[in-house]
Amino acid sequence: MTIARFWRDNATRYNLVATRCGNCGKVTFPPRHVCPVCHRRSIGKMQRFHLSGEGEVYSFSVVHEAPSAFEMQKPYIVAMIRMSEGVMLTAQLIDCEPSEVTIGMKVRAKLRKIGEEGPGGVIHYGYKFAPA
Repeated sequence: MTIARFWRDNATRYNLVATRCGNCGKVTFPPRHVCPVCHRRSIGKMQRFHLSGEGEVYSFSVVHEAPSAFEMQKPYIVAMIRMSEGVMLTAQLIDCEPSEVTIGMKVRAKLRKIGEEGPGGVIHYGYKFAPA
């Protein structure tokens, strides 16, 4: 990723930003320039907004065999979250044990460390979800 693009995308990196079509009302995450329903009729009508950060677990899986970058976190939980605005996204669940997770459990977005580039590299942050 170029430095210019890195800074241009900065607002969506640390926030849950979605778009709503001004033509049909369809909400999409991540943000899009064109509505998947209206197609070109939506050009110039897509409005960005912040998601509330509140949702519920739609489905989940417990990861026992993790990639090397996540080896120290296992077992960890990855879930499909249905946001209160209706969009679905995938995220890691934190601050709970796998046995405590249930379908329909209310969750809230948290900003957390995702990883880092090398031992002295850039730290990457992003969203994870915790029980509400």
